[in-house]
Amino acid sequence: MSNNDTANTNKQFYIATANLLNFANPNRIYYDNAPAYNDSEYDHKLRGISDLLAKAHADIIAVQEVWDSNALEALAVSLGFKPEHVVIPLASNDNASPYTQGKGAQKTPAVGFISRFEQLETSLLEQVEPKAVIDVPDIGPYQRFNRPPIVLRVNAYGQPITIITAHLKSKRAFFLRDDNGNLLEDMDDPNIRVRAKLRSLCMRAAEAASIRMSIIERLHHTREPLILLGDMNDVTGSVTTQLMTETGEVNYDKSMRDVALFDAARIQARYGWMKDVAYTHIYQGMPEVIDQLFVSEEFLPDSKFSLGQVERVDYFNDHLKWDYADRVIDHGIIRAKIKLND
Repeated sequence: MSNNDTANTNKQFYIATANLLNFANPNRIYYDNAPAYNDSEYDHKLRGISDLLAKAHADIIAVQEVWDSNALEALAVSLGFKPEHVVIPLASNDNASPYTQGKGAQKTPAVGFISRFEQLETSLLEQVEPKAVIDVPDIGPYQRFNRPPIVLRVNAYGQPITIITAHLKSKRAFFLRDDNGNLLEDMDDPNIRVRAKLRSLCMRAAEAASIRMSIIERLHHTREPLILLGDMNDVTGSVTTQLMTETGEVNYDKSMRDVALFDAARIQARYGWMKDVAYTHIYQGMPEVIDQLFVSEEFLPDSKFSLGQVERVDYFNDHLKWDYADRVIDHGIIRAKIKLND
């Protein structure tokens, strides 16, 4: 029996998330202050990412920091997928694309998916939900996602599953600049630096709250499972991450299970598996988990509405120990093995 036959019999799949660190076509400028990859550099990056992701054997891969759909399709093919398994509208190299006119992502990279499963629905979360809009200091209302999340609904062995991937605003200080990109503030002023970090926090909070509202709309009084994963740019217990998941609210109100999300690493059947090496990023010398994978109540084995469970969560992060110049990506890969009930 082949591996695919076994997977179909057991109704199990692997889902992973990976930040691909400015993955772009060769010989194209993606940031004005960053050199384009030459053909050799592009081939090295493509092979390196492929080698890392091949170890995950994932059936669904959420990706962040991609500039070109052609590059992602080449990666997909190298992993045994087909080009049509790629979903990344905001980095499209198709001239007919209403978003990019074939030029790929502009100004900021995009998020996307590679998925073996039939695609039932694809949509973008471009506008921040009105009730999540807040004023960012010195900027005004934050009304649009900087990197719009993608909602992908797939058919996994007959079970529809909604999957959302996001790449939230980083904690990096957001300094004011003019239309030409020139700084308008003194980056060395500690008070200005605090205000610049506050702007980033406000942006990330608005994005997190908006994603949360979209999740509530999809989960409320439904039994269709949902998975949220991606680069959330903060740790699991942070205010902004918990804004999206509200896991803690279940401790006080069991009815919240219907719309809460649960950290896959904490509810896995083999809890404690590899927990001592669980990190996906090294920030200022400290390892942390900022790439997250959350699931809805339907993947809790003790729920009366359970449709499956998270059997195992793995972290692929050995490459983060390499010298920075040798890394093709600067985030670890998190992968969950999910088994659907027969």
